[in-house]
Amino acid sequence: MRVKRIGFKQFRNLKDCDIFPCDGVNVIYGDNAQGKTNMLEAVWLFCGGHSFRTNRDSEVIKWDAPFARLDMDFFGQNRDQTATLKITAGKKAVSVNGIEKNSASSLIEKFCAVVFSPEHLNLIKRGPGERRRFIDSAICREKLQNAVILSKYNRMLNQRNTLLKDIARRPALEDTLDIWDAQLVGYGAMLIQKRLEYIKNLAEKAAGFHSGISGGKEKLTVRYISTENISVENTAEEIKKRFAEKCAANRKNDIHTGITLSGPHRDDIEILINGKNAKSFASQGQQRSAVLSLKLAEAAVLKERMGEEPVILLDDVLSELDGGRQDFLLNELKDCQVFITCCEKSNKEQLKKGTVFKVSGGSIGNIT
Repeated sequence: MRVKRIGFKQFRNLKDCDIFPCDGVNVIYGDNAQGKTNMLEAVWLFCGGHSFRTNRDSEVIKWDAPFARLDMDFFGQNRDQTATLKITAGKKAVSVNGIEKNSASSLIEKFCAVVFSPEHLNLIKRGPGERRRFIDSAICREKLQNAVILSKYNRMLNQRNTLLKDIARRPALEDTLDIWDAQLVGYGAMLIQKRLEYIKNLAEKAAGFHSGISGGKEKLTVRYISTENISVENTAEEIKKRFAEKCAANRKNDIHTGITLSGPHRDDIEILINGKNAKSFASQGQQRSAVLSLKLAEAAVLKERMGEEPVILLDDVLSELDGGRQDFLLNELKDCQVFITCCEKSNKEQLKKGTVFKVSGGSIGNIT
């Protein structure tokens, strides 16, 4: 998958223009607050109409402008294609190959990218919730069916928790828990299995990328931590049985606390560098490298599903990385289109082959 052209009109602070990126590495260079990240955001919006920076459509529209418009020519699914996204406050209008679509989510079927931004460092720095959101977002993008399973599990979980609180006031309601538990266990077991399968594939690829980024000096290990002591070796029936047993064993504590204490909503992903927990023992540069490896692995998994490389968007990824790690990102990512933002002049000078865009005050200039 390759972006051939992207046009900006009244989008954030960017001047109205068209740019023509190369098929390899595109470095977007300039000082802070000039509009570099806005360029990546524009590309990402074609993945389904949602920004990785804000939930408010109005924020991407230039001040005092009635709308923002983005146009993209890209190569995907073995042919040249076009897409247009017009954003007004509270509404998006989308067309693909000249045909109007009902929603921006239709873009998911046409264009695909993976984004790294500094906020993704929270995968390591924060708690299990961040890592669960990462894995759930990834499996939902992989298959629509996974999104349905996740939605149904969360609905059953919320309903069960409401019932647990009601039981404290009306103990006779405990007899109805079996009905909810059966549904919770069914959807939860499927969700755990999908996560385990994805993590196994992701971990293998992430380890390879991290070895390349670190020059073979570090080993990255990623593993799923389940409250039911379930592993990828367990069958679907075994997963369901263990979850059911744990749910039954915890029933009294669940009623006492008013919440469900076991299940995939309590699980975590452990990230280790050379056998040590990355959150507690890794440096800033190592943490950044680990998260970046996960994102590159996510792109590799998407390639297997789609049959082509997604576009890779790397925002402020080079800071806190040593020269060797920077060189890997700038010069060793093969067979994919990459967009990298940076501030340091030395970073753009490291690029051996590719295109450099300079952004200043919202103006974009092609300097190589």
